[in-house]
Amino acid sequence: MNHLPIELNFWVVPPFVSFLTLFFLAGLALLKGKGRKVNLLLAGICFLGGLLSIDKALASVATDPDLVLRVSRIDHMFVVFFLPVYLHFTYTFLGITRRKWLIGLAYAFSGCLSLLSQGDYYLVEVKQYFFGYYPRGGPLMYVFGAGSTANTLYCLYLLFRSLRQEKDPDRKNKTKYIISGLGGAALITHFNFLPLVGIGFYPLGNFAFIPVLFLAFAVLKHDLLDIGLVVQKGLIYSLLTGLLTGSYALMIILFNQVFKGIGQRWSILFSIFFFVVIVFVFDPLKKRVQLVIDRILFKGKYDYQKTLAALSDAMASMLKLDEIMDKTLWTLTEAMYLDWGYVMLMDDLGDQLQVHRQMGALLDAKGLSISKSSPVIQEMGRRKREVTRYNLEEWSESCDDPSHLKEDFGKLGGAVVIPVVFKREINGLLVLGNKKSGDLFTAQDFELLRTLANQCAISIENAKAYQLIENLNRNLEKMVEERTQELKKALKEKEKTQDLLIRSESLAAVGALVAGVAHELNNPIASVSSLVQSTVETMEEMPPALVVGSEGGAEETEELIDDLKFSLRELNRVKDIVASLLGISRQTEEYSEPVAVNDVCKDALKVLYNQYKRTGIEIIEAYEDSLPEIRGNFANLGQVCLNIMGNAIQAVDSRQGKIVLKTRYDEQRLMVVFECEDNGPGISKEAMKDIFKPFFTTKEAGKGTGLGLYISHEIVRRHNGNIFAENNPQGGATFRVELPVS
Repeated sequence: MNHLPIELNFWVVPPFVSFLTLFFLAGLALLKGKGRKVNLLLAGICFLGGLLSIDKALASVATDPDLVLRVSRIDHMFVVFFLPVYLHFTYTFLGITRRKWLIGLAYAFSGCLSLLSQGDYYLVEVKQYFFGYYPRGGPLMYVFGAGSTANTLYCLYLLFRSLRQEKDPDRKNKTKYIISGLGGAALITHFNFLPLVGIGFYPLGNFAFIPVLFLAFAVLKHDLLDIGLVVQKGLIYSLLTGLLTGSYALMIILFNQVFKGIGQRWSILFSIFFFVVIVFVFDPLKKRVQLVIDRILFKGKYDYQKTLAALSDAMASMLKLDEIMDKTLWTLTEAMYLDWGYVMLMDDLGDQLQVHRQMGALLDAKGLSISKSSPVIQEMGRRKREVTRYNLEEWSESCDDPSHLKEDFGKLGGAVVIPVVFKREINGLLVLGNKKSGDLFTAQDFELLRTLANQCAISIENAKAYQLIENLNRNLEKMVEERTQELKKALKEKEKTQDLLIRSESLAAVGALVAGVAHELNNPIASVSSLVQSTVETMEEMPPALVVGSEGGAEETEELIDDLKFSLRELNRVKDIVASLLGISRQTEEYSEPVAVNDVCKDALKVLYNQYKRTGIEIIEAYEDSLPEIRGNFANLGQVCLNIMGNAIQAVDSRQGKIVLKTRYDEQRLMVVFECEDNGPGISKEAMKDIFKPFFTTKEAGKGTGLGLYISHEIVRRHNGNIFAENNPQGGATFRVELPVS
């Protein structure tokens, strides 16, 4: 039975591990790189590096030199294209559009070398070293080596130049890892030329997996080339599987080398035993190593995810705006180790963003505000993303007002400004300072910030809605009480108006009746008065004896004449009452002259001076200056004041009586108000409802007609005003007259 021309040894492990690493990275960049050109070129670089690594692995274990030469020539027919693909990747990654003809020249150069790679001018022969067979290069290999070196140095120059000029921290990080990963792998691969020229030095290019693993770390830790977290984990686990597989193969090789002299039978038994041990140990060891790698490489992402989960749970139970803002700021400053941060929210008018809460070692930002129409706010609303001091220049190039854009961003004073968007409207800003470590913000940081801003926007709206409901509930009882008081007041006014209306109608009906009765009584009274007057005159002219029919009838005659005169006076009094009633009913007075109410009060008080001058009654006059005049009848209004003041003088104690006369102007109702307040006994409840009715009086018989307040009521009514009477809480009564200003 023929055996394969292969003999396993230790030197195959490094190139084999490099092969696994590069091929897995190439496959993931190809399949999961979202079809982006830069990812496809990265896959091409890794694929070509993987071909070179598998060639070196085969050369380490092969025992047939002709096989090694044939495989190397076939491999180099593709490997020569590493030069243009690496240059093309660098141009694409950096976005260089100038001197693109160099890429075409490089592809043409590699194409020519590919056609000539199968002859002796490229690879001459195979030479055996301690690490296995290795081909020796011809003249064209030196040409390829010189071109590869120049290409690598040129690409590294472009990358370092971009790193120095780049301001975006995310791009800076990616450029660093490209230089360290691909650049490092390209540089150590140059040491493969030593055995190609006949020097027995182990090809360091077999350890290309070391810088490639550094590049893989960038993909995993910082999402380099936007491959994604799921792909990152798949990549690291695949690399882990490759490393463990290589370690397993190395242990098998060492086992065979150590125990190959103990016999075929025991060698087979030991191999089976060792295989069983590896099977049972391999999977648990793989899982344990995966957990360790997760903690090392993905700790930041997992911490961010835990942070978001914890913050979401906390915000779900928070319904106060201040608590939500404090929790958000505390989470950000702790999770990202920030110096400071503050939150701005839209004001109630919706045109200004104002600082709501702040945290950290920030100078007091209280009172800071920015207009909704600011270029910074407008640009963030248009681009739907955050603004940093690194992309500010890029934004200013497409902004209509770049100077104000930079000015407003400087006014905010933050390193990063994240919009808090709800229903496509910016309702707030998260303004953050620098990291305490001095590190730059990465794509991973911005992903957390955007997610947190979205969560914050929803929580803020929920808190505002809850606060509105809470305020409504808190004020509901107060609103109900106020409404109840308003209803009670309206009901009281309604009852008052109804009483006034009923009283007015009652007085009008009684007045009409009295006027009719007075008109009917006027003629009989005049006749009786005339008859009594004639009788008195006749009796006074006749001798007393003729009047009574006796000699001693003089005294009786005198008494009879006195009685008739008294009757005549009472008839005249009745006549005057009837005249007053008729005068009120006829409404013949003029009510068009301007009247100063203060003058009316003063004149009435002068008329009444003789009634109170010798008493101890105190009269206090409190007239408001600059009262507007009203349209009315001065004499009639004077009669009203006389009646009200006269009643007050009669009601108070002549020794301790006190009367306050007031006038004022009610601007809201356009009313001139006259008030007469006394400290007398007040008005009883029974009398209050009848006080303005005709012939109703609380005075003793013969001391009042009961027409004074009734006549006053009618005069005020004809002036379109109102007259009220009420008792004072401290005692006494107040009469109030309200007259409209026309």
